[in-house]
Amino acid sequence: MDRDDQTVGLILSRRHALRLLASGTALAVAGCSDKMMSTAIAGCVARPDQTEGPYFVDELLNRTDIRSDPSDGSVKPGARLDLNIAVTRLTNDGCEPLPGIYVDLWHCDHLGVYSDVSDPGFNTVGKKFLRGYQVTGEDGIARFVTIVPGWYSGRTVHMHFKIRSAPVATPGLEFTSQLYFDDATIDIIHAQSPYVAKGQRTRRNAQDGIFNDGGSQLLVPIALGDEGYAGTFDIALQYDVGVEPGSWSGVKSRDD
Repeated sequence: MDRDDQTVGLILSRRHALRLLASGTALAVAGCSDKMMSTAIAGCVARPDQTEGPYFVDELLNRTDIRSDPSDGSVKPGARLDLNIAVTRLTNDGCEPLPGIYVDLWHCDHLGVYSDVSDPGFNTVGKKFLRGYQVTGEDGIARFVTIVPGWYSGRTVHMHFKIRSAPVATPGLEFTSQLYFDDATIDIIHAQSPYVAKGQRTRRNAQDGIFNDGGSQLLVPIALGDEGYAGTFDIALQYDVGVEPGSWSGVKSRDD
């Protein structure tokens, strides 16, 4: 079984939910007016949720640069990626930055290995490379320094992310999905060291079952810069007007 095909079950409740709008159709289902639909499409970017996968570990590592392993100071090799995740709230007037939100990011290294897990192909328990979280600032942006991921059998190249209220919030609410990259860009990066040593990847975006469930809306546009690659991923969330983060109405409650 593909590692990330082991879907983590979500218990949805009407009372405790954060709704992510994946398209104009979803906007209409959510009961938004034509004006809101037009404004949202013009000024906001909504995304679908996807499976958490089996490898989320709540390390509570608050750090921008997630390339290193705190246990020994080693740094994972790979093409540097400066990744911004810009979180906004969908409002009647468009989108506004959503500060104070926790954004977790985790993914495999250049060899397709995750940290702090026991897997039939590797055991990295105690390691914490390529994991961490940031809290969005007043501009709604969480900033990370990481590497472009490698690949492993059964999946296209991807990252995992989770957006959630503060751990002490009650109820605690979260939204989880995955990030993907343009195949042509990955081909260029993976043809270089250290990725090339693993050989050619066995699955591209169109061949990945999880990607085919909304992954085209989860592509991160990245470009080569002075220090490596850089990109920004925009995501608009909707929750009840007048309700502050930590008591959203919608998707998954950690208290359910």
